Amino acid sequence: MIDIQSTPDTREIPLRKVGVKNLKYPVKVLDKINRLQSTAATVNLFVNLPHDYKGTHMSRFIETFHRYHHDMGMKRFLDMLEEIRLSLKAERAFGTMEFPFFMTKHAPVSGAESVMEYTCTYEGEVTGDGQNFFVSVAIPVTTLCPCSKAISEKGAHNQRGIVTVKLQNKSFFWIEDVIEAVEQSASCDLYSILKRPDEKFVTEHAYENPRFVEDVVREVCIALKNFTGAEKPFDWFSVECENFESIHNHNAYAYTASTDLEEIGG
Repeated sequence: MIDIQSTPDTREIPLRKVGVKNLKYPVKVLDKINRLQSTAATVNLFVNLPHDYKGTHMSRFIETFHRYHHDMGMKRFLDMLEEIRLSLKAERAFGTMEFPFFMTKHAPVSGAESVMEYTCTYEGEVTGDGQNFFVSVAIPVTTLCPCSKAISEKGAHNQRGIVTVKLQNKSFFWIEDVIEAVEQSASCDLYSILKRPDEKFVTEHAYENPRFVEDVVREVCIALKNFTGAEKPFDWFSVECENFESIHNHNAYAYTASTDLEEIGG
Protein backbone atom coordinates (compact mmCIF):
# COMPACT_ATOMS: atom_id res chain seq x y z
CA MET A 1 0.00 0.00 0.00
CA ILE A 2 1.19 3.54 -0.71
CA ASP A 3 2.94 5.32 2.19
CA ILE A 4 1.54 8.86 1.97
CA GLN A 5 3.36 10.07 5.10
CA SER A 6 6.74 9.43 3.49
CA THR A 7 6.00 11.32 0.30
CA PRO A 8 7.80 14.67 -0.22
CA ASP A 9 6.29 17.98 0.89
CA THR A 10 7.14 21.08 -1.13
CA ARG A 11 5.94 23.81 1.24
CA GLU A 12 9.33 23.95 3.03
CA ILE A 13 7.87 24.34 6.53
CA PRO A 14 9.47 22.19 9.26
CA LEU A 15 7.33 21.22 12.25
CA ARG A 16 8.69 21.29 15.78
CA LYS A 17 6.26 18.67 17.11
CA VAL A 18 4.20 15.93 15.54
CA GLY A 19 2.92 12.88 17.32
CA VAL A 20 0.24 11.60 19.66
CA LYS A 21 -1.30 13.43 22.60
CA ASN A 22 -3.50 12.46 25.55
CA LEU A 23 -2.88 8.73 25.17
CA LYS A 24 -4.33 6.84 28.18
CA TYR A 25 -2.41 3.66 28.93
CA PRO A 26 -1.74 1.23 31.78
CA VAL A 27 1.89 1.29 32.92
CA LYS A 28 4.11 -0.16 35.60
CA VAL A 29 6.62 2.10 37.36
CA LEU A 30 9.32 1.42 39.91
CA ASP A 31 8.19 1.01 43.51
CA LYS A 32 10.65 1.02 46.42
CA ILE A 33 8.70 -1.58 48.41
CA ASN A 34 7.09 -3.76 45.74
CA ARG A 35 9.60 -3.24 42.87
CA LEU A 36 6.83 -2.43 40.36
CA GLN A 37 3.56 -0.54 40.80
CA SER A 38 0.65 -0.74 38.39
CA THR A 39 -0.93 2.60 37.51
CA ALA A 40 -2.40 4.44 34.50
CA ALA A 41 -0.68 7.22 32.57
CA THR A 42 -1.59 10.09 30.29
CA VAL A 43 1.09 10.20 27.62
CA ASN A 44 2.25 12.71 24.98
CA LEU A 45 4.87 11.58 22.45
CA PHE A 46 6.41 13.70 19.69
CA VAL A 47 9.20 13.97 17.14
CA ASN A 48 10.28 16.86 14.96
CA LEU A 49 9.35 16.69 11.27
CA PRO A 50 11.73 18.08 8.60
CA HIS A 51 10.30 20.40 5.96
CA ASP A 52 10.53 17.78 3.19
CA TYR A 53 8.42 15.09 4.96
CA LYS A 54 4.65 15.18 4.52
CA GLY A 55 3.84 13.42 7.77
CA THR A 56 4.91 10.97 10.45
CA HIS A 57 3.74 7.44 11.24
CA MET A 58 1.47 7.80 14.26
CA SER A 59 1.10 4.06 14.85
CA ARG A 60 4.81 3.69 15.58
CA PHE A 61 4.50 5.85 18.69
CA ILE A 62 1.92 3.48 20.13
CA GLU A 63 3.72 0.33 19.01
CA THR A 64 6.94 1.43 20.68
CA PHE A 65 5.29 2.66 23.87
CA HIS A 66 3.40 -0.61 24.18
CA ARG A 67 6.65 -2.58 24.20
CA TYR A 68 7.84 -0.58 27.22
CA HIS A 69 4.67 0.03 29.21
CA HIS A 70 5.04 -3.03 31.46
CA ASP A 71 8.20 -1.58 33.07
CA MET A 72 8.41 2.19 32.65
CA GLY A 73 11.32 3.20 34.86
CA MET A 74 13.06 6.53 34.34
CA LYS A 75 15.86 5.13 32.16
CA ARG A 76 13.46 3.01 30.15
CA PHE A 77 11.38 6.09 29.35
CA LEU A 78 14.44 7.59 27.66
CA ASP A 79 15.20 4.29 25.91
CA MET A 80 11.64 4.30 24.59
CA LEU A 81 12.03 7.83 23.24
CA GLU A 82 15.30 6.92 21.54
CA GLU A 83 13.64 3.96 19.85
CA ILE A 84 10.86 6.26 18.61
CA ARG A 85 13.43 8.73 17.30
CA LEU A 86 15.31 6.07 15.36
CA SER A 87 12.15 4.39 14.10
CA LEU A 88 10.86 7.66 12.66
CA LYS A 89 14.29 8.87 11.47
CA ALA A 90 13.87 12.07 13.49
CA GLU A 91 16.45 14.44 14.94
CA ARG A 92 14.55 14.75 18.23
CA ALA A 93 12.01 12.74 20.16
CA PHE A 94 10.38 14.00 23.31
CA GLY A 95 7.37 13.37 25.47
CA THR A 96 5.68 13.39 28.85
CA MET A 97 4.02 10.75 30.98
CA GLU A 98 1.81 11.82 33.89
CA PHE A 99 0.56 9.21 36.33
CA PRO A 100 -0.78 8.82 39.87
CA PHE A 101 1.78 7.27 42.19
CA PHE A 102 0.52 5.51 45.32
CA MET A 103 2.23 5.06 48.67
CA THR A 104 1.07 3.15 51.71
CA LYS A 105 1.19 5.32 54.84
CA HIS A 106 0.49 4.62 58.48
CA ALA A 107 -1.22 7.12 60.74
CA PRO A 108 1.27 8.62 63.22
CA VAL A 109 -0.30 7.31 66.46
CA SER A 110 -2.81 4.54 65.71
CA GLY A 111 -0.78 3.11 62.82
CA ALA A 112 -3.93 2.83 60.71
CA GLU A 113 -2.90 1.89 57.16
CA SER A 114 -4.10 3.74 54.08
CA VAL A 115 -2.90 4.79 50.64
CA MET A 116 -1.89 8.28 49.53
CA GLU A 117 -1.85 9.47 45.92
CA TYR A 118 0.83 11.73 44.43
CA THR A 119 0.93 13.03 40.85
CA CYS A 120 4.17 12.28 39.02
CA THR A 121 5.36 13.33 35.57
CA TYR A 122 8.24 12.12 33.43
CA GLU A 123 9.48 14.62 30.84
CA GLY A 124 12.20 13.53 28.43
CA GLU A 125 13.99 14.53 25.25
CA VAL A 126 16.54 12.60 23.20
CA THR A 127 18.65 13.72 20.25
CA GLY A 128 21.63 12.29 18.46
CA ASP A 129 23.82 14.36 20.80
CA GLY A 130 22.34 13.61 24.20
CA GLN A 131 19.38 13.29 26.54
CA ASN A 132 17.43 15.43 29.00
CA PHE A 133 15.13 14.02 31.64
CA PHE A 134 13.00 15.56 34.39
CA VAL A 135 10.78 14.05 37.06
CA SER A 136 8.05 16.17 38.66
CA VAL A 137 6.18 15.16 41.81
CA ALA A 138 3.18 17.02 43.28
CA ILE A 139 2.88 16.41 47.02
CA PRO A 140 -0.07 17.57 49.18
CA VAL A 141 0.89 18.96 52.60
CA THR A 142 -0.51 20.90 55.53
CA THR A 143 0.73 24.41 56.38
CA LEU A 144 -0.06 26.57 59.40
CA CYS A 145 0.31 30.35 59.15
CA PRO A 146 3.08 31.78 61.40
CA CYS A 147 1.46 35.22 61.39
CA SER A 148 -1.92 33.87 62.42
CA LYS A 149 -0.30 31.95 65.26
CA ALA A 150 1.67 34.99 66.43
CA ILE A 151 -1.26 37.42 66.55
CA SER A 152 -4.02 35.11 67.78
CA GLU A 153 -4.78 34.33 71.40
CA LYS A 154 -6.34 31.04 70.38
CA GLY A 155 -5.50 28.85 67.41
CA ALA A 156 -4.12 29.68 63.98
CA HIS A 157 -5.46 29.16 60.48
CA ASN A 158 -4.07 26.30 58.44
CA GLN A 159 -4.70 24.95 54.98
CA ARG A 160 -3.75 22.27 52.52
CA GLY A 161 -1.02 23.07 50.03
CA ILE A 162 0.58 21.40 47.03
CA VAL A 163 4.37 21.31 46.74
CA THR A 164 5.63 20.49 43.26
CA VAL A 165 9.27 19.64 42.75
CA LYS A 166 10.84 19.23 39.31
CA LEU A 167 14.13 17.35 39.26
CA GLN A 168 16.71 16.94 36.53
CA ASN A 169 18.76 13.85 37.17
CA LYS A 170 21.29 11.52 35.65
CA SER A 171 21.41 9.11 38.56
CA PHE A 172 18.87 6.80 40.14
CA PHE A 173 16.62 7.82 43.03
CA TRP A 174 13.35 6.66 44.53
CA ILE A 175 10.25 8.83 44.18
CA GLU A 176 9.26 7.79 47.70
CA ASP A 177 12.41 9.38 49.17
CA VAL A 178 11.66 12.71 47.47
CA ILE A 179 8.09 12.64 48.78
CA GLU A 180 9.32 12.03 52.33
CA ALA A 181 11.83 14.90 52.10
CA VAL A 182 9.11 17.30 50.95
CA GLU A 183 6.58 16.22 53.57
CA GLN A 184 9.10 16.80 56.34
CA SER A 185 9.59 20.38 55.10
CA ALA A 186 5.94 21.37 55.65
CA SER A 187 4.00 21.98 58.85
CA CYS A 188 2.73 18.41 58.64
CA ASP A 189 2.11 15.75 56.04
CA LEU A 190 -1.30 14.38 55.04
CA TYR A 191 -2.93 11.01 55.60
CA SER A 192 -5.95 9.25 54.13
CA ILE A 193 -7.00 7.84 57.52
CA LEU A 194 -6.75 9.60 60.87
CA LYS A 195 -8.21 8.30 64.12
CA ARG A 196 -8.84 10.76 66.95
CA PRO A 197 -5.37 10.33 68.52
CA ASP A 198 -3.84 10.84 65.07
CA GLU A 199 -5.89 13.98 64.47
CA LYS A 200 -4.71 15.39 67.80
CA PHE A 201 -1.11 14.63 66.83
CA VAL A 202 -1.17 16.22 63.36
CA THR A 203 -3.04 19.30 64.65
CA GLU A 204 -0.51 19.91 67.39
CA HIS A 205 2.45 19.01 65.15
CA ALA A 206 1.38 21.58 62.57
CA TYR A 207 0.87 24.17 65.32
CA GLU A 208 4.44 23.64 66.50
CA ASN A 209 5.80 23.90 62.93
CA PRO A 210 4.24 27.00 61.34
CA ARG A 211 5.25 27.61 57.73
CA PHE A 212 4.54 30.39 55.27
CA VAL A 213 4.42 29.27 51.65
CA GLU A 214 7.84 30.94 51.35
CA ASP A 215 9.14 28.87 54.27
CA VAL A 216 8.04 25.62 52.66
CA VAL A 217 9.83 26.38 49.39
CA ARG A 218 13.04 27.31 51.21
CA GLU A 219 12.91 24.22 53.44
CA VAL A 220 12.36 21.96 50.44
CA CYS A 221 15.32 23.59 48.66
CA ILE A 222 17.54 22.77 51.62
CA ALA A 223 16.26 19.20 51.67
CA LEU A 224 16.94 18.73 47.94
CA LYS A 225 20.42 20.28 48.16
CA ASN A 226 21.22 17.83 50.98
CA PHE A 227 19.33 14.90 49.43
CA THR A 228 21.20 11.63 50.03
CA GLY A 229 18.84 9.30 48.15
CA ALA A 230 20.58 9.75 44.78
CA GLU A 231 24.02 8.65 43.65
CA LYS A 232 24.96 12.30 43.08
CA PRO A 233 23.26 15.71 43.52
CA PHE A 234 20.47 16.74 41.17
CA ASP A 235 21.71 18.58 38.09
CA TRP A 236 18.87 21.09 38.50
CA PHE A 237 15.65 21.38 40.46
CA SER A 238 12.75 23.73 41.00
CA VAL A 239 10.30 24.00 43.89
CA GLU A 240 6.88 25.60 43.97
CA CYS A 241 4.24 25.65 46.66
CA GLU A 242 0.62 26.73 46.33
CA ASN A 243 -1.49 27.04 49.47
CA PHE A 244 -5.28 26.90 49.16
CA GLU A 245 -5.91 29.59 51.74
CA SER A 246 -8.60 28.92 54.33
CA ILE A 247 -9.35 32.56 55.27
CA HIS A 248 -8.58 34.36 51.98
CA ASN A 249 -10.32 34.24 48.64
CA HIS A 250 -7.04 33.57 46.84
CA ASN A 251 -4.14 31.15 46.93
CA ALA A 252 -0.65 31.89 48.24
CA TYR A 253 2.26 30.91 45.98
CA ALA A 254 6.07 30.75 45.95
CA TYR A 255 8.64 29.35 43.51
CA THR A 256 12.37 29.11 43.02
CA ALA A 257 14.94 27.01 41.16
CA SER A 258 18.45 25.83 41.88
CA THR A 259 19.85 28.21 39.27
CA ASP A 260 18.59 31.10 41.41
CA LEU A 261 20.49 29.68 44.38
CA GLU A 262 23.70 29.38 42.34
CA GLU A 263 23.49 33.03 41.32
CA ILE A 264 23.75 34.11 44.97
CA GLY A 265 26.37 31.56 45.85
CA GLY A 266 23.90 29.14 47.42
